[in-house]
Amino acid sequence: MLVPSNTLVVIPTYNECDNITPLISAIFDLKMGLHLLIVDDNSPDGTARVVEGLQQYHSHQLHLLNRPQKEGLGKAYLAGFSWALLHNYAYICTMDADFSHAPSDLPRLLSTCAQNKIDVAIGSRYIPGGRVVHWPRTRLLLSHLANWIARCITGIPFRDTTAGFICYKRAILKNILLDEIISVGYSFQVEIKFLAYQHGAKLVEIPVTFTNRTRGLSKMNLKIAGESFLQLLQMKWRNLVQKRR
Repeated sequence: MLVPSNTLVVIPTYNECDNITPLISAIFDLKMGLHLLIVDDNSPDGTARVVEGLQQYHSHQLHLLNRPQKEGLGKAYLAGFSWALLHNYAYICTMDADFSHAPSDLPRLLSTCAQNKIDVAIGSRYIPGGRVVHWPRTRLLLSHLANWIARCITGIPFRDTTAGFICYKRAILKNILLDEIISVGYSFQVEIKFLAYQHGAKLVEIPVTFTNRTRGLSKMNLKIAGESFLQLLQMKWRNLVQKRR
């Protein structure tokens, strides 16, 4: 399995002190030479302090970006992407901090993205071989509905448009960030795939198992879901206006 070097894994955090130590250990235990960037939005539970304590053991591989306040998932990822490009990483991965994305799937994600003509590899829950474990039925239905709505609005042909377990090649990510990204919440995951697709990137989905968190609290709720839907509509409207111009 071809696993590229010079890879950064960007992990946004907010109140993840119970998960961050075992997650960092699990990723470094893969012995892949990965670098990690924890983007913390001033977590009240001291997540950033935990990461700072671990940096003494991983001084060259574990990085921390402290942000002054919680501004949404999209803003955190954009800050992480800018940092990754500034430091010349060739591959940039994203994953959640709560073990919903298995670190053991990182080699498959990276080796897929490293193939010729592939720009973005998506860890997908909703293609054959992918699955969701221990989610309440209502949450699973909401996720399927959100993906169906996102496909209808954007026209992108992917089963898991809201997936957050992704690997990007540097060049396509740099091109995407030339566009103004308006999503600050969970719709960011849809918008960035949409922009990549608009740029002519080759995106592929690989099956992964998504496991519901066992520690800490989910940040998703109906208010956030509603805001994400409105941001998707705004994004699509802006795209139509730009095409007409």
